[in-house]
Amino acid sequence: MTKPMNKIEKLIDKFCPKGIEFKELGEVLDYEQPTNYLVQSTEYDDDFVTPVLTAGQSFILGYTDENDGIYKASKENPTIIFDDFTTSFHWVDFDFKVKSSAMKMLRPEKSADVIFKFIYYAMKCIEYSPQDHARHWISKYSKFKIPIPPLPVQEEIVRILDKFTELEAELEAELEAELEARKKQYEYYRTELLTFNETDRQTDRQTDRQTDRQSKMGNTRRNREDC
Repeated sequence: MTKPMNKIEKLIDKFCPKGIEFKELGEVLDYEQPTNYLVQSTEYDDDFVTPVLTAGQSFILGYTDENDGIYKASKENPTIIFDDFTTSFHWVDFDFKVKSSAMKMLRPEKSADVIFKFIYYAMKCIEYSPQDHARHWISKYSKFKIPIPPLPVQEEIVRILDKFTELEAELEAELEAELEARKKQYEYYRTELLTFNETDRQTDRQTDRQTDRQSKMGNTRRNREDC
């Protein structure tokens, strides 16, 4: 079996023997402000349809029933939501609205010869931690350079990383299921160990009284013998 890196190295040797070109993110990505897609009400409900997103860790804040100003995304036409203050970002391939105006929706420049998912994975490799509360896409982040290999190389890299992403998701689902099973098992045994029926309690009280009487009778005999 051909190792992934060996195949990529062969593709690089074939399509770019003189090296790989680097470009700034701002050269290959365009952005849109979220003004038209801001949610009006934060009275979310899981029964509603449209998710309200944040580029932060929580990702989905809730669901809204608002029908206007929905950002259209799909498997065929995805986007990257980017937090302009924290530089956190997510890949999104479904319709949504947003909560914060400090967000940008990123998509490839029309003239850019790139695979969008490759850009997303390349952004994951950027190590940058904002030190001030300021907007960072225009001033800093868009100026980071990433490698832009020929399309066959991009395709192979995306194929490999997508596969690893799927495996990771499967493992996380299995771990969550295992943790949930262990939690239920723990709750079952906790309940079994700490639940006593009335008969048990009555028997325990009777046993305690019998023990007390036997102890008193023993003390009485010993006192008589001492006399």
